[in-house]
Amino acid sequence: MPVVPGIDNALIVRLLDLAGIGVFALSGALMAVRLRQTLVTACFFALVTGVGGGSVRDLLIGAPVFWVQDGAIAAVCIAIALTVWATPERWWQQGQLLEWADAVGLAAYAVFGTAKALAWGVPPVPALMMGVITGCVGGTIRDILAGVPSIIMRPEIYVTAAALSSGLYLVLLWLGLGTAIAAVAGACAGFVLRGAAIRWSLALPAYKGPRESR
Repeated sequence: MPVVPGIDNALIVRLLDLAGIGVFALSGALMAVRLRQTLVTACFFALVTGVGGGSVRDLLIGAPVFWVQDGAIAAVCIAIALTVWATPERWWQQGQLLEWADAVGLAAYAVFGTAKALAWGVPPVPALMMGVITGCVGGTIRDILAGVPSIIMRPEIYVTAAALSSGLYLVLLWLGLGTAIAAVAGACAGFVLRGAAIRWSLALPAYKGPRESR
C-alpha cells in the first residue's frame, strides 16, 4: 500500500480497528441495558457485537480469528459493558446514542475490514465486500439477539454507508493518496452518510413491483 511520509499508516488503521470494536461493543451493551437485561447478558451483547463482523470476515478470508489471538479485545468489550452497567442510566439513554455509536463503528470497521482483506491478498472488489461484512454483521447479530427488527431489513441507509467507506478507501488508495489519508477519508465519508440517514431518516427506494395475484 502507498505510504504517507511522517504518518504511521499501520497506527491509523489499528486505531480504526479499535474504534470499531469499542463503539460496537458500546452499542451492544446499550441495547442490553435498554432491554433491562442482566449484567452477563450486557457483557455477551458487547462481545458479540464488537467482534461479530470481524470474526465472519476472518473466517471468510482464511485469517486467524482476531479476538481469539488477542485476549485484550474480549477484555475491552467486557470492560465497556461493565462501565455502561455501573453508570447512571441517564448517561446512556439520551437521544440516539446507540444509533450514533453504531454509525461510528460501521464506518471505522468497514475501512479496517477492507484494509485487512487487502493485506491477506483479497482482490479489491471482494475486499470491499469484506469491509461491508465487517461493518454490518456485528450490529445485525445484536439486533437478532435482542429480538428487534434489524437495520439491514429497513430501507434506511446503512449498508450503503459501509460500502461508501470501503469504496472510497479503495479509490483513494488506487489514486496513491496513502493508507492513512484513504482510511480517515473513507471512515469520515461513511459516518457522514450514516449520520445524515439518522438525522433526516434518509432511505433508499424500496421495491414496489406488482404483487402476484393469489
